[in-house]
Amino acid sequence: MSSTTGAASGSTSGSASGSASGSASGGPPLTERQEARRRRILHASAQLARRGGFDAVQMREVAEISNVALGTLYRYFPSKIHLLVATMQDQLQHMHETLHKRPPQEEDSAARVAETLMRAFRAMQREPHLADAMVRALTFADRSVSPEVDTVSRLTTAIILDAMGLESAPTPEQLSAVRVIEHTWHSALITWLSGRASIAQVKIDIETVCHLIDVTAPGR
Repeated sequence: MSSTTGAASGSTSGSASGSASGSASGGPPLTERQEARRRRILHASAQLARRGGFDAVQMREVAEISNVALGTLYRYFPSKIHLLVATMQDQLQHMHETLHKRPPQEEDSAARVAETLMRAFRAMQREPHLADAMVRALTFADRSVSPEVDTVSRLTTAIILDAMGLESAPTPEQLSAVRVIEHTWHSALITWLSGRASIAQVKIDIETVCHLIDVTAPGR
């Protein structure tokens, strides 16, 4: 991968990571103590979601488990939706780091992206209550949650671009293809969680939409 691609996908990933480490209001970077508190809150959120999904995540209980005052919790995350979208952001960041350590080995770009997204999907499948809570929060998010939603989108974009392994900066057509792939992956998660699609159907949909990578490759 060339330095140009590294700059393109790296800046995307970096901005997402930076946002994840910032305050809920998008203010200055958190201190080490504040970041540790934020980590405890996100851990408590994921722990409750794993047990019982969206409804199990109650702000008062999150505050108790993470050992922070309820008022402090609301300063970090103004609502449960903010908290769960930030939890998804945190899970994607961890997934991105794992993929850097164990990248997909397929030779074809479209196959690498499909395998990457299916890995992400299988991770969600192993924890369906957590997946349902995060996806529901993302679906319910209004304009006030835009910074957190944008970070989730940037992280997803960074994951796909890394898997593509481009030798130069992505073209507008390639970025458009990435957005369509993101939309399809999100929609596939929703239909699977609601019981309207099987794992096999999800795999077919993801593999099909990933062919857009070949279609939008420069020179086609």
